[in-house]
Amino acid sequence: MHSTFNLRWDLSERAQRYAMAQGVPYCLSYGERSSVCFAPYKSNTLHGNFLPRSYAAIQANPEWRKRLEKVHTQGGRCLPANERGRWRELDSCVSSDALLMNIFCYPGVRTSSKFLAFLNVRPAPAPSLEFGYRARVPFVNGRLDRTEVDLRIGDLLIEAKLTESDFQSAAKNIVLGYRDLPEVFDIQQLPQTENRFSCYQLLRNVLAAYALNCSFCVLIDARRPDLAEAWCSVMRAVKWADLRTRLRIATWQELATALPARLQSFLAAKYGICGKEVGYAESSAFIHHSHAST
Repeated sequence: MHSTFNLRWDLSERAQRYAMAQGVPYCLSYGERSSVCFAPYKSNTLHGNFLPRSYAAIQANPEWRKRLEKVHTQGGRCLPANERGRWRELDSCVSSDALLMNIFCYPGVRTSSKFLAFLNVRPAPAPSLEFGYRARVPFVNGRLDRTEVDLRIGDLLIEAKLTESDFQSAAKNIVLGYRDLPEVFDIQQLPQTENRFSCYQLLRNVLAAYALNCSFCVLIDARRPDLAEAWCSVMRAVKWADLRTRLRIATWQELATALPARLQSFLAAKYGICGKEVGYAESSAFIHHSHAST
């Protein structure tokens, strides 16, 4: 079992070993417990935080490529200056978005029957991927929520978490403003304090799944049981059995078992995310392969 802090430290140590073995450029954040950030290199054809095949696919898709431009909000304070002027959020070794894109943008994954069956997504013919999907959850006043869901694949919404501390909270007056809140939830059962609702991102995404008639899955690391407990606290408050069947939690480790062997090896080496088919020996061997190899 890992706390958020310990998981961040473990991922940073793994990323530094990975970068040194692969010979890819990286830097360390300031402070006693440094974090690793990677940057594009070789004329932007490679990036240390991504498998080459995933990164090539991202660069070839204008909509996916936009996701790479998300600014690292703490980069100016915690990281040395770089040639681009700013660090990007997906440069960080603990970025859940980078992990998500490494997996879902890897060639062949979207057409894998094993992968789509795990997600319970219809395979017709290759479901579209929309990163940073605007779900537009309706408010009582007729306005729409402008916040994003990490990914929509087919009719499935996905929220990805790695080392984030929690699912955020929001003032009660904001959450109570959602049109479908009393229809979907037993409000008294929701996790809350006197003035705020906990697990705000989960509440909003469940409401999005209800409004869009979609399914929803939150992806977490198996080393974060606290996030699993938070999910259970929200699920207990969902009123309708039909909606509950469209809501699920899964771990990156479970998802890894449905992925190609090379992608599994990358996840095991760089993130410590091991499916059943890849163990320590395979992940160690992967570290010593050339990063430029596809």
